[in-house]
Amino acid sequence: MAGKFGMVKCYFEHGLWSSNQVKDAVSKGMITSGEYKAITGEVFEEAILKKADKIKKTKALRQYIVNTFTEEVFTGNPAAVCVTQEYISDELMNKIAVENKLSNTCFAFKDGSSYNLRLFTPGGEIDLCGHATLAAAYVILNFFEKNKDILEFDTISGKIKVTKNYDVYEIDLPESELISVPVTDQMAEALGIRPKEAFLGRDLLCVFDKEEDIISMRPKKKRLVGLDGLVTHVTAPSESEKYDCVLRSFAPKCKITEDPVSGAAYCLTAPYWFRRLNKNVMVSRQASRRGGTVYCKTIKKGRIILCGKAVLYSEAEIFVD
Repeated sequence: MAGKFGMVKCYFEHGLWSSNQVKDAVSKGMITSGEYKAITGEVFEEAILKKADKIKKTKALRQYIVNTFTEEVFTGNPAAVCVTQEYISDELMNKIAVENKLSNTCFAFKDGSSYNLRLFTPGGEIDLCGHATLAAAYVILNFFEKNKDILEFDTISGKIKVTKNYDVYEIDLPESELISVPVTDQMAEALGIRPKEAFLGRDLLCVFDKEEDIISMRPKKKRLVGLDGLVTHVTAPSESEKYDCVLRSFAPKCKITEDPVSGAAYCLTAPYWFRRLNKNVMVSRQASRRGGTVYCKTIKKGRIILCGKAVLYSEAEIFVD
């Protein structure tokens, strides 16, 4: 018997090596085909055919990671994007999102002239995500539909149109109803500072007086989970002449400690600042560690236009079967 038989047998029996690795040991001359059968119970030639068949059936998806609301890698909000002609299961989409550990992984399925867009956080599917929608548009318009400047996505929140103007992407999102709610002790305990005002839509928006309140905030994750709304956003006027406000977004219910730049936040936040500042165009700085800049405007009632740039970080194949 070959000198490595004992080692290979031990590795296989204790789960350190798979049968495929034992096959490779034969091709490398570590063991013979007869010893392969002694170890695994399979005839080597038949096992090789099974392995080849399995390799042919391995499912691979092309995945792009795009940094959004920024012009530089390592800043803005990264989102993973998979574009495919074939639908995949909700279970698989959720597993990919969990594996990626990004605030959002999106899946775009071509359907006629439009795309069906599904949006997954590590905590499950959500109805709306601005930065992932921007990332999906960036990938499709730069790699799949190069002759187009306008895309329409079908989402849980309805149809969302994205327009590309050179390197700026405009996302047409639904405005969230701005309902004033009482400021509570629970909010103050969770955020460490008592808000001056609070509003509730899909998410919770807490308003503060000073930019420093937002930048220095160290919220308590477990307390945040107990607040109303899917995501908790905190905002204050900006001290810089470049920006109208600053914002941070916390989403422990989605298994995201802090969203680096939340596009969906502006469905609730932009209407507040439009009314307070008596403006229809504003610029916000996301005060997260990665940072990002979001431009907002309103053209028609009930809709918010987010404007931002994006940059490709990576392009790869992921093997999911």
